[in-house]
Amino acid sequence: MERLLSEDIQKQLKEVLSAMIKPVKMVLFTKPYCETCKETKMLLNEVSELSDKIYVEEKDIDKDSDEADLYDVNLTPSFVLLNSDNVYQGVKFNGIPAGHEINSFLSALLFMSGVDLGLDQATIEKIMKIDKPINIKVFITLSCPHCPGAVSTAHKMAILNKNIKAEMVESQTFMDMARKYKVSGVPKIVINEKHELVGNHPIESFLAEIAKI
Repeated sequence: MERLLSEDIQKQLKEVLSAMIKPVKMVLFTKPYCETCKETKMLLNEVSELSDKIYVEEKDIDKDSDEADLYDVNLTPSFVLLNSDNVYQGVKFNGIPAGHEINSFLSALLFMSGVDLGLDQATIEKIMKIDKPINIKVFITLSCPHCPGAVSTAHKMAILNKNIKAEMVESQTFMDMARKYKVSGVPKIVINEKHELVGNHPIESFLAEIAKI
């Protein structure tokens, strides 16, 4: 079977992933006859082969419903990242993170492994002070060059604060969901179902919206 990643891409990704510090597990939820499940599984497996610190575990969203509920997974394909202690820190991908989104995928693996998030101390403290449940959905398309930045920003916030959950939503796979949230441009950021931003905003904009909640 033809691979998704060419030899040149594999070499580049292997170099990027060599910076990982601790192991990361990807828990992938699929079901039979699911759009892009096969491709998503292939991508995760191919990426996992590029580092001895990446592991993949596949679950059936119906047969393993208790575990899906644990991570609040209700779409397929969806996968979450677990840190080296097998703890979920709110980092989720709904749909395949291919195209430009490979960048947010790689960033999430690095950050979850313990690589520095690249945030100043004042920003970190603001994020850590958030004491209410926050859900951040970032709607993307695979051809959008600005989307990975927005996804990574949301994921960084989730890694820092257990009250925050952040998820990428691939709009073309989940068109009904994109219509529900009136996605007409990407990245579209939806915070707690009603606060919205469109575009790759700086983390200060995320914090400003959260402060209104």
